[in-house]
Amino acid sequence: MSKTVNGVAIDDTFAEAFGMTGTGIIITADSMKWARIAATVATGFGTSVIGAGAECGIDRELSPDETPDGRPGVRILMFGFSPDALVPQIRNRIGQCVLTSPGSACYSGLKASQSIGLGKGPRFFGDGYQTAKRLGQSRYWRVPVMDGEFVIEEETGVTTEAVGGGNMLILGNDRAGLLETAEAAVEAIAKIDDVITPFPGGIVRSGSKVGAKYSGMFASTNHAFCPTLRGTVKSELGPDTLAVLEIVIDGLTSKAVADAMHAGLKAVTDTGAKRGVTRITAGNYGGKLGQHHYHLKDLI
Repeated sequence: MSKTVNGVAIDDTFAEAFGMTGTGIIITADSMKWARIAATVATGFGTSVIGAGAECGIDRELSPDETPDGRPGVRILMFGFSPDALVPQIRNRIGQCVLTSPGSACYSGLKASQSIGLGKGPRFFGDGYQTAKRLGQSRYWRVPVMDGEFVIEEETGVTTEAVGGGNMLILGNDRAGLLETAEAAVEAIAKIDDVITPFPGGIVRSGSKVGAKYSGMFASTNHAFCPTLRGTVKSELGPDTLAVLEIVIDGLTSKAVADAMHAGLKAVTDTGAKRGVTRITAGNYGGKLGQHHYHLKDLI
């Protein structure tokens, strides 16, 4: 049974999420502009482990007081099925997108009992001219490049207690208002540490279900939530729903995901009704696949 908050109906359901492996990486540069450019490129094509190999995004910007080298920085998060699955993602994304970016440096962005290689792969770009230096408990590589040196820490922390797939589906009768509301929710979620919303702008229009009628497809369109299929298939949509947008949340801890969902739900219910939002629900598999269940009624 649903309840209504500020004119928006909240379904009595839950988001079903999965255990993941996660890591954090700090990227610094001479300016926040260039730190953010490197971080944005490094996390590109990082929407879903199903097709992209990893789910990636920017966690937050860091002031010079918060970074190892006293320069502006950005902390990015990456999530995968396992530590081994993240190794090539880190190597390729850092090697192709951060090492190449003017003035950049790269450091561990997560303290954890387990670690994973960060500079172990990119250091070989130095072609034997790279040098190592140990400061305290950490080892750093200095890789010669045309604008000076690319400094990268050898390892970063990794956790197998991360969560992927916290979610909410926002339904409305006005596409423009629905998008504005989803954007507000993403902005609210961005203020929560240790989480990302990995899809474009943090928003998904192509919600999916497991499996498909075509061989080789692991996921396909969630037809029950497609407005144009209403009347053709068994639909989850009422006659007043014009569009649906989804927000997917990954976090380093289950609490971080729950906090992010709370922030997103509050943002939707605070202003959504006047923008045409009518309902919020969530995606799940009946509780049979994911270890983490986030009940909307407990988070609103």
